[in-house]
Amino acid sequence: MMQLVIDEGNTLVKVAVFNQNELVWTETYPTIDTTVLTAIFSNYSISKAIVSSVRKGVEAWQQQLEQHVGIVPFSRSMAYGIQNHYRTPNTLGVDRLAAVTGARHLYPDMDNLIIDAGTCITYDSVDRQGNYYGGSISPGLNMRYQALSHYTAALPLVKIDEGFNNTYGDDTVNAIHSGVQNGILYEVEGFIHNYLKANESANVILTGGDGVFLHTLLKNSIFAGYIKTEPYLVLKGLNAAITKHND
Repeated sequence: MMQLVIDEGNTLVKVAVFNQNELVWTETYPTIDTTVLTAIFSNYSISKAIVSSVRKGVEAWQQQLEQHVGIVPFSRSMAYGIQNHYRTPNTLGVDRLAAVTGARHLYPDMDNLIIDAGTCITYDSVDRQGNYYGGSISPGLNMRYQALSHYTAALPLVKIDEGFNNTYGDDTVNAIHSGVQNGILYEVEGFIHNYLKANESANVILTGGDGVFLHTLLKNSIFAGYIKTEPYLVLKGLNAAITKHND
């Protein structure tokens, strides 16, 4: 019997099927509907499901899912192995906590800095004893491009250019690319530098929708040797949580 894992973020819904700890299938959707759920239950023998959502309220697809299998909502109490020292734990995003849980599950004997590049970029760390003290939140890649256009009268809305690799822009569009992409690069390198000063043998884990792009930016960085890319970190954290929950 397999486990269904659903991570509903600000923009997209990530769905995965696990056979114990093995990721069998995954897909990303703008939203989930009856067709998606029917296909999943036709192809896989699902015994239990866990849902993590940063959105408020119960959506129609969750009610439909309950007709097939019992749902376990991911909660802060399910971050097994994590000692949560966050001053306001009820305000800590479940997506951040799921990522920390995933890092702890995959690399239990390491200090881990988790950089989740999605709608926002979050920086969270968990040490090898499982202590979590907090992190940082900054605007994501698309949000930065959109903000420059939205909050100014003259700057255009520019899409990501993965081929841009200049220090400076020679026109307005390239100046925006330089500011956004180099700005993120320097920000990320700063967080990594500060973390490694205190934790010399740590992992730096990249995840999120823009995690691969961020890895490309960092490929020539002095920190490249510390970096691991885990695109399914949150899903793996949720799977670890429901597995432990049902033991």
